[in-house]
Amino acid sequence: MNATTRYFNNTSRPYVRWWWLAGPYRRHDIVTQLDWVKAHGFGGVEVAWVWPVWTVAALRLDPEPEWLSPDWSDLVAFTKTSAERLGLGCDFTFGTSWPFGGSHVEPEHRMQTLTGRSGKRVHMSWEGASGDGLYVLDHLNHEAFEAYAETLMPAFERALQGTPSALFCDSFELERDGIWSQHLWKTFRARFGYSLQPFAFTLHDSPDVRYDYRKLVSETFIREFLEPFTETCHRHNAISRVQCHGALTDLLAAYATVDIPESEALLFEPPFSRIPASAATLADRPVVSAETFTCIYGFHVSPVPARHQHWRKEHVGDLKLLADALFANGVNQIIWHGMPYQTPTEPAEFYAQTHVGPDSEFVDELPAFNAYLDRVSEIMKLGRTYTNLAVYLPIEDRWMAGNIPREERTPAAVARWEMRDVVPPDELAGFHPIWVSSAFLKTAECIDGKLAIGEQRFAGLYIDCQWLDFEALIELLRLADAGVRIVLKGTPEEPGHRKHPEYPMCLSELKQYPGTVPQFDTHAWTPLVQGALLPPYWARETDEGLCIFFGHPATAQVTYPMWQHQHLLAGKERTSITIHYAGRALDVQLRFEPNQSLLVRCSRKGTFDIADLSVAGSVE
Repeated sequence: MNATTRYFNNTSRPYVRWWWLAGPYRRHDIVTQLDWVKAHGFGGVEVAWVWPVWTVAALRLDPEPEWLSPDWSDLVAFTKTSAERLGLGCDFTFGTSWPFGGSHVEPEHRMQTLTGRSGKRVHMSWEGASGDGLYVLDHLNHEAFEAYAETLMPAFERALQGTPSALFCDSFELERDGIWSQHLWKTFRARFGYSLQPFAFTLHDSPDVRYDYRKLVSETFIREFLEPFTETCHRHNAISRVQCHGALTDLLAAYATVDIPESEALLFEPPFSRIPASAATLADRPVVSAETFTCIYGFHVSPVPARHQHWRKEHVGDLKLLADALFANGVNQIIWHGMPYQTPTEPAEFYAQTHVGPDSEFVDELPAFNAYLDRVSEIMKLGRTYTNLAVYLPIEDRWMAGNIPREERTPAAVARWEMRDVVPPDELAGFHPIWVSSAFLKTAECIDGKLAIGEQRFAGLYIDCQWLDFEALIELLRLADAGVRIVLKGTPEEPGHRKHPEYPMCLSELKQYPGTVPQFDTHAWTPLVQGALLPPYWARETDEGLCIFFGHPATAQVTYPMWQHQHLLAGKERTSITIHYAGRALDVQLRFEPNQSLLVRCSRKGTFDIADLSVAGSVE
């Protein structure tokens, strides 16, 4: 396996986010809880520090030990060595609560907006539940992050010794339109040829200007935060595991910058995971993790965050249906969300999770279910993702768009650029498409008539968008001239405030290449999987052949929120498909038992077998 896989302690067993809430924290309790984690089939923990403002008792307490104190460092280092002794991995959130910030953030390093410093604070922090004085970091200035890391890293240093850990960064709940950094004013003028300052208060009225703004913020976030974060992790015997969603950025380029791209479900629905999985495919990242089982039945946010009526009544069948939907969208490492630090005499809970612990509703089923998650995750890490078609992610369309109408929003979902609802076109279902963006076209080539990005080879590129950046258009011209097949649906327009006069001519030239066509003719392309009703699936290729994970057809219906006992609708199903692989067409009958997933293994010699991947099944 690729070296990154070992950072999960040479295992594909699921990890669990371990919420350290109000304590008290004692060494024997830490060992007891880690013993329980090991005994119930987990591969490791991710320690996360959040102050439980939703409990009355916590409001009367102060964190003990004090955040980043020597006693705190001792306890965290003890936790890491205790996990190692049990053969468990141990990751750490690089901060308390989220996003990054705290009392040590200097005024010049606070998050800024186009109209001044942001007042956004870090709430539910061990440094102060209310967030008073705890300012969010400027994520667009590498000096701000480096100062933040210099403050935190000494307290983490001992815990990062021994087997590698990941430092984790949760999803980015920053300012949406308006996030800024003072050094960008001059950069913007130099880049786009005009000043952004006259538009600072009216950005929402100027979509083309807003596009330029979003493009610069995207590039800056990757350069000034994600790259320094990953470099800092590597200097300290750690790796970066990041949920890039929530940030105003090219998500593909962002996820490709970190060691382990992490998705999230179910506040982000399963098809969203194809974005981090595509980035991992393009950047040769072998692991795609997902914060899983978050708020599966819903989430109350008004007037204050509160647990759902079915909280702590989750059914393993529903959890499996969601996990299978994630596997079918490229995830291969489950991070349970999650387990509160608790003892028999000091119970604790976190309102936004599927509760994991000795008092879980499904505790007796947990070892078998975790064994299933382990088994599928291991298979989904074999070889590399197999794909035969690249699809252009419509980033420009989303950067030109406004917010989601209120009646369509789910919790925390506001802006179209968040990409929560982006899915490949239905006509591409059989082609196992992978998203690409302009950032990857810059390094792409044409090799033997195929689009080559890194080690991946695509039969062609499919583009269906209303807006197309001029820089992307220039790369498409280069690739079309070299012989890449392109499906260009419609006539996209140029986004941005200052138009390039040569844009229409370049677009017309692109359409004139013999390999550029206006419609996707399924007869002109060979799909990976062909059939009238295709279940959600994901394919991996090894030296021996192809492995295709097929989720139960009902996994296609997993959306936010699930309903309790939704898995009962996943009954017996049968469908006929044809798999095109290694120059052969293999006719396969898929027969699903209730809530069952299947693995089809195809050899290069034209043989195949079907394995049951149900919780009680085997892939031997």
